[in-house]
Amino acid sequence: MRRMQLTIRLLRETDGRWIADIPELSGVTAYGVTPEDATLKAKALALGIIAEEIVRGETPPGADTLRFSIAA
Repeated sequence: MRRMQLTIRLLRETDGRWIADIPELSGVTAYGVTPEDATLKAKALALGIIAEEIVRGETPPGADTLRFSIAA
């Protein structure tokens, strides 16, 4: 079983908003009022991109498990 590991990086803006991005997937950046909000939005974006890749047959062979981790 192969696992796809995605890292969520969190950063707080000067205006108080949180940004979550996933460096392994280009274009996955989400804003939220809380770190949890930004994280959930980034996960949703990532899942949408991965779903499109599955439909187009572009996912890595054998990648059947997905795991998110928060960057320390």
